[in-house]
Amino acid sequence: MNRESAFLFLAAVGLIPIALGYGLAPAESMSMLFGIDARGVNASHIFRAVMGLYLALVIFWICGALRVPLRLPALWSLTVFMFGLAAGRALSLLVDGMPHPLLFTYLLLELGFGAAGAFLIRNHHSG
Repeated sequence: MNRESAFLFLAAVGLIPIALGYGLAPAESMSMLFGIDARGVNASHIFRAVMGLYLALVIFWICGALRVPLRLPALWSLTVFMFGLAAGRALSLLVDGMPHPLLFTYLLLELGFGAAGAFLIRNHHSG
């Protein structure tokens, strides 16, 4: 397995528990982790939609890890996804202040995975 495939698998496996934490039982997990009341239908709907987005990308990244023609597009989507999340969190830091420590940790991980993805894209070799 090359480093691009390994990286895509690592990101996919790491995102699964985060996705499930957001959407499997949002009323329980959001309350326990962050003190967020997600008991209403609208809140649950939003968190489950986020879970669906995360899991869809996980599937694409696994496909990219396994199939060479999808590898570069998967790396691009991972990089854009991670930097997009990080940008939103950075904006929130400026506007809203410091979040829960786990959410700040997510920001650091997203920056790291985005940077690693950009590095792999820049040095991509098919095959």
